[in-house]
Amino acid sequence: MANVELILLQRVEKLGQMGEIVKVKPGYARNFLLPQSKAVRATKANRERFERERANLEAQNIKRRDEAERVAERVQGLAVVLIRQAGDSGSLFGSVSARDLSDACTAAGLGIERSQVLLQQPIKMLGLSKVRIALHPEVTMEVTVNVARSAEEAEKQARGEAVVAEKDEAPDLGPLFGQDDEAPATADA
Repeated sequence: MANVELILLQRVEKLGQMGEIVKVKPGYARNFLLPQSKAVRATKANRERFERERANLEAQNIKRRDEAERVAERVQGLAVVLIRQAGDSGSLFGSVSARDLSDACTAAGLGIERSQVLLQQPIKMLGLSKVRIALHPEVTMEVTVNVARSAEEAEKQARGEAVVAEKDEAPDLGPLFGQDDEAPATADA
């Protein structure tokens, strides 16, 4: 299928800035850009309408960006703690998703939606992780996520202490079952 021409109504990461005319695949346009009002089809009428309203749209965008920057400064260094069950090796029984992170950030005073969490892949291990949050298409911030089994463990992790035993430390099992400490006898005698 042929690509679709769209006019971007806001900055879209890895695609373009507001006002640019871009060509994208039909599915991306139909399923993401158009329903979320990030773009409109690049018809003659839409191009004329965009040029008439360009100053107003840019002013609204600047206002929203400034608000997002103020929020980012206010909650700079935000850290959230998530308590999850995990095995002895530190791997979670399940994972931490964007929904979990948005709920935790909202509880910590940063009201965000799941779509604003820029999580490359779910968190599946205990420990500290940095996750990007998009407050505006042009403003992102980092939130420290502390995944632990208990509140005490989360405090230890925040101080930088290791809470998961290293695999290199092999326990001393002593003599194995059915074996003596002496060297085995040989049949040469």
